[in-house]
Formats: sequence, structure tokens, C-alpha cells
Amino acid sequence: MSEANNARPMLVLDNIVKIFNAGTVNEKIALNGLSLTINDGDFITVIGGNGAGKSTLMNAITGVFKVDSGSIVLDGEDIGHLPEYKRAKYFGRVFQDPMMGTAAGMQIDENMALALRKGQFRGLKWGVSREEREDYKARLAELGLGLEDRLTSKVGLLSGGQRQAVTLLMASLKRPKMLLLDEHTAALDPKTAAKVLEITDRIVGENNVTTLMITHNMKDAIEHGNRLIMMHEGRVIIDVSGEAKKNLTVEELLSMFAKASGGEFTSDRAMLS
Repeated sequence: MSEANNARPMLVLDNIVKIFNAGTVNEKIALNGLSLTINDGDFITVIGGNGAGKSTLMNAITGVFKVDSGSIVLDGEDIGHLPEYKRAKYFGRVFQDPMMGTAAGMQIDENMALALRKGQFRGLKWGVSREEREDYKARLAELGLGLEDRLTSKVGLLSGGQRQAVTLLMASLKRPKMLLLDEHTAALDPKTAAKVLEITDRIVGENNVTTLMITHNMKDAIEHGNRLIMMHEGRVIIDVSGEAKKNLTVEELLSMFAKASGGEFTSDRAMLS
């Protein structure tokens, strides 16, 4: 994890604004002058109610859509003007839906090979070599899910938790500049979610990869990562790290939210998880 005294910015968002359906009765300000600096090695958990702007933030970073104003600088490079496909090489992303991020009809080893060749010209020869297969087996064995013996299984036949674990591994194979986790345990049962979060912690720690993890679970937001931010109406209203974060309770976080926003936190899903 990065230390405050020698932190190097990995991502700097400055005054980001994104408005949907501007000028209409359906106008929605999704990001409202949001500014955030993420340091190299940070593992940031992101929490907020529905409509707070959490997923919009990730989509703005990855270029799913262009922001209306503000700048996005990744590792010293302004990427705000780049289309999504040109930004893809910088990010590893895992979505809420276990069916996204992998090719269901392809084998585990084939999916991992595609991930390893991300951003490269594949030509006609992209098959999996013996050396690569051994590497994949070793990496899969570390997940503790028995998948090292199922390299030729179709990914679509895996359980949701197994698939998310494989997707996490794929997203970190080429050590991206940032790993973006968009509620990647939300569709899983509690026991499986806990296992996937355990794997997440290990992958992030071993690779020291800068990570942004959206979660609906306040307890998980407190227990994982070195820094927590809370969003409300398109802005970051709480940013806590280090010992202060480690000692946080859900009740204290709710109190901080009420003080910063002037209102009560209304997401039962987040509080009851």
C-alpha cells in the first residue's frame, strides 16, 4: 500500500462533470465537479447510495462515455480525450455480473490467453503454448478452487464465484495501471463473496496494483483496502484512510455521512448487508 509521505499520483480526476439528458426534464447530474487523487498502490473502496455516481465514476475513467468537463490524468498522461478502446490497455475491470468479462463458450486457458494478449495484435497464431498452460495452472492453483485441473472447461460452466475468481486473475495478468472492481461480489452469496474478496486482497497485495472497488456493503468497505471514499450526489464527501479507516465502525460511517451530506443515508441494501 502507498504511504502518504512518498505517494505518487496514479490517477488524478479534476473537477469532473457528467450530465445525462442535459436541458431536458430528465436531466441528471451524475458527476458534479468531482475531484479525486488516487495514489500508486492505493486500494480504495467506494460506497454510496443509489445514484451517488459510483458506476458513472468508473465509466468516466474507462471512457465508456466522455465527461462534459474536467480532466482525467493517468500516470502522468491525459487520457480524457482517448476513446474507450484505447484506454482498455491501462485497466483491468471486473463487473457485478459474473457473465461479463469472459467468453462463456471458450475454455479457461483460452480466456486467460486472450487476457494475456490484451492490446496486442493477435494475427492468426494466438493458441495456448505448453509453457503458458503451466503458468495458468500455477496461478489457478493459488485460488484454492480446484480450477487448475479444469483448464479445458468452458468458462460458462463455472459457478458465479469461480467465474469471478477467474475474471479477477485475468484482469491482473498483465498488471494493469489500475484494477477496477464494480460491485464484483454483489451477485454472489455471502460465503462465496467472502472467498472472492479474500482472493481480491491477495491479488491486489501480491501485484501492488492500484485498485478502486465499488461495494454496496459498508462492512466490506471498511474491512478491505487502505482507503475509503463515500460518494453523494456526484461528489466525494468522505475520504478516510490509514488508522482512521481501520478503526471505523458502520455506525461512525453513517454519522460521518449525515454530517457531511446534511441528511440520512437511505440505502437499506448497504446498511443491512
